[in-house]
Amino acid sequence: MLDDLAVIAETEEEVIKKLNEWKDNVESKGMRVNMNKTKVMISGERQKVRMKAVRWPCGVCSNGVGSSSLHCTNCQKWVHKKCSGIKGSMSKVAKSFICSCCLNPVTSAVRTGVDIWASAKLELVDKFCYLGDMLSVDGDADAAVKARIRIGWNKFSHLVPLLTNKDVSLIMRGRLYRAVCEAACCMEVRPGL
Repeated sequence: MLDDLAVIAETEEEVIKKLNEWKDNVESKGMRVNMNKTKVMISGERQKVRMKAVRWPCGVCSNGVGSSSLHCTNCQKWVHKKCSGIKGSMSKVAKSFICSCCLNPVTSAVRTGVDIWASAKLELVDKFCYLGDMLSVDGDADAAVKARIRIGWNKFSHLVPLLTNKDVSLIMRGRLYRAVCEAACCMEVRPGL
């Protein structure tokens, strides 16, 4: 099983070429490639074209959407009413709404994927987990630190029954905490611990 591979290139065309070569080589050896799990991240100067990600971005303008929005039946993204071009009641078109980005893909300003061949499109992301560490498009460590803290708290929550047990000595509780929680925050933990 082949997992956690990074393909790095200067241009999008190089990435596509390398991915196709890698995919063909892997498949020639009898293995399968799950392209649904493959992500693309653009960093550096070319990344600045993309807008800052929000939790629920509008499919047209990429700003966060609220209660007054429509769900595109084609791309499955939410769109502001003002960006949809709909006048009047949204309930009449809600079941069959298609956003302007899907109707006119050439005019779309914000990209969500990279076409690698006719039938496949890779998701374009701002951050992803690689070998247990969070990588972000702007190169800062915020996402990695937040992920490590979340992992540490998760490990701690699993240990609470032992850490609060009066039958376990204070020294043993300290060792247990250091071995699991601190190790998780410092990336020393192995999967399954």
